[in-house]
This record gives sequence, structure tokens and C-alpha cells, in this order.
Amino acid sequence: MQISSVKLRTSTFTSSEFLNQRCSIKAQSFSLPSFQNVQQSVNHSFSSSFKPLHISSTESFALVSKTQRVTECKAYEADKSRPLKINIELPDQQAASQRFKIGIYFATWWALNVVFNIYNKKVLNVFPYPWLTSTLSLATGSLMMLISWATRIAEAPKTDLDFWKTLFPVAVAHTIGHVAATVSMAKVAVSFTHIIKSSEPAFSVLVSRFLLGESFPLSVYLSLFPIIGGCALAAITELNFNMIGFMGAMISNLAFVFRNIFSKKGMKGKSVSGMNYYACLSMLSLLILIPFAIAVEGPKVWAAGWNTALAQIGPNFVWWVAAQSIFYHLYNQVSYMSLDQISPLTFSIGNTMKRISVIVSSIIIFHTPVQPVNALGAAIAILGTFLYSQAWLDHNGMYK
Repeated sequence: MQISSVKLRTSTFTSSEFLNQRCSIKAQSFSLPSFQNVQQSVNHSFSSSFKPLHISSTESFALVSKTQRVTECKAYEADKSRPLKINIELPDQQAASQRFKIGIYFATWWALNVVFNIYNKKVLNVFPYPWLTSTLSLATGSLMMLISWATRIAEAPKTDLDFWKTLFPVAVAHTIGHVAATVSMAKVAVSFTHIIKSSEPAFSVLVSRFLLGESFPLSVYLSLFPIIGGCALAAITELNFNMIGFMGAMISNLAFVFRNIFSKKGMKGKSVSGMNYYACLSMLSLLILIPFAIAVEGPKVWAAGWNTALAQIGPNFVWWVAAQSIFYHLYNQVSYMSLDQISPLTFSIGNTMKRISVIVSSIIIFHTPVQPVNALGAAIAILGTFLYSQAWLDHNGMYK
């Protein structure tokens, strides 16, 4: 059937009368009739789309008797409809609950990190074997997560071979950074290690600039001056300076920069939670570390050192080793879990405050002698780290 002409009647009906009419549309597929233009006498038929149509505007449905108007009905297919932009704001109660949750994350993260550093230093003071200490930390965390998955306390991740291939370079960098930091802790004060580790942003910018070809605004480069200057001032005035400890912290910085780069490039689109991601990272790092730890130190050295430590400290030494291993995994796990809940800016501020808490607490507990110039260098370096995080996140548009 074809309609050859359409004529509007002069009688009026308004949009309100039209909209008040109840009409039902049967959910059936039907084809639209083809229209023939009489004046041009062209036989042209329109193919039907068999897709539901949605009216986007009813403004032109009002017909007035004395004025002839062309009724325009805009429509679009349902499967190509534009997404609705919905802004959902949390009520005050939910927002307060979210802030409280973030506060719990931060407090737990800082507390666990401080406890780990204290027990880790206690262990290394009487058992100076950082390769075994690092291995025990990763082994304990891996065992904890395997038990959690087996008992269904935590849901096991769904991974494939491609996931582990992507994770491998991340695990290599993580292993190097972890061992290097432990070597540094064995040779120098905890506070000095963390002051040097606060220069990690400088390594990040240099690697990204010269190896990856990325460019940064002037504010990012300017923020590096207080970081480098503060670390240099702290290193020069450190009373118990040790080159191996200093180089260990520097190598750790470089390794963790590559870990972040590999993780950022390789883990896009991977649906693994922060907790499970770190668990998989720990397990793979453990497998990488074990043969190197045996080759560098070895069971004979470990046995002799273990007996010496037990003779000096007693059974408490076993608790120290267990505590530093457990708290190492927990503080890293909480930090990765917090990334799922907070923005990068909030995380960077929390990381800066974490270093301050570790430095201050370690100086108090271990009675580390600190000169005023040394403290000034640490403060300048930490301030530079905070300014860097602000400039970097502003450059990447990640304040929200």
C-alpha cells in the first residue's frame, strides 16, 4: 500500500489534546510504508529498518488551524541511542563514610609500614643477611594469600598465561627493588634509607624523559631541585654514611620506577583487584628470588647466622623475623588495596606522609643521631617529593 498525498485538515487539535490520548503500541516488528511523491512521479520505496524508534522531541506536534506547519519528528534507533549523562552525588552520610574508610586505609597503611621497618631493622642488626630476609618476606606473603584463597576468605583471581607473561617484568623489577632496599636497611639507618628513597620521583622523570621520550612541564622539572638537593644535603651530613647502603637505596629507586612503568603498560585492561595483583606479584617475585638468594648467601651462611642471632636475642628473634615478614606483606597489600579506593593525588599525599612517619618513628625508636643540617636536608627532600606529586598530577589531569 502506498500513500500518494497527505493533507492536513483545517480543524484544530492541540498538543495537549494529542498527548492526552492514550495509545498503545504493540511490541511487534513492522515495516514502514513507502511514500510516493506525486509531483515528481518517482517510484521510490524505503526499506524498513525493523528497529524500534524513539521520539526525541514532541515540540512540533501542536497543529494550529490557520497556519500550516510541517511536523518534524526526530527519531533515532534504540541500539544507537546516545548514553544518558547522569551525575550521581553521594549523600552527606555516604560521603562521610567514604572519608572515614579512606582514613582507616591511611592509618593502617602507615602503622603497618612503621612496624615493618622497625622489626626489619631489628632483624638485620643481628642477622645481616638481606637476601634471606627478603625471601622470607615474599614467602610469608605468598603463603598467607594461598591460605586465603584456599579457605575462601579472599576470592582467587582468574588469570591466564598471558597475565603471568605480562607480570614477569614487573616481578623482576619488584624483586630487585625489594632486595636493594633491604640491603640498604642492613647497612645504614632506616631514616637515611627513606630519605634517599624519597628521590624516586627524580629517577621517574629521568627515565621517562630519556628512555621513553616523554615530556613534562617546567613545574615538574623545578620540583626535582629540592628533591635532589635535600637528598644530597642529607647524605653529606649523615653520621653513619655507608656507600653500599646509599647505592642500595638508589638501585631500589630505579628498580621501582621500572616496576611502575612495566605495570602501567602491561596491566591495562586486566580485571584483577589490587590485593590479588600484589599477591600474584609476590609469588612470581619469590620464584625469581630463591635461586639468587641461595647463590649469593647460601644455607650454610644462613644456618650459622641464625644460631648466632638466637644465642644473642633468644626466642624473640623468631618473632622478629615472623613479624617483619607478615607486616611487609600486609602494608604492601593495604597500599595496593587503597589504590582501588582513592585518587592518585590522595595516594601520593599519603605516600609522602608515610615516609615522614617512618623517618620520625625510626629516629625515636633507634635513637638515631641527627644533626640539624641533616634534618633540614630530609625536610627539603620530602617537600620536593610532595611538590613533584602535585605538579605531575596536574600535568596528567588527575586531580579528580
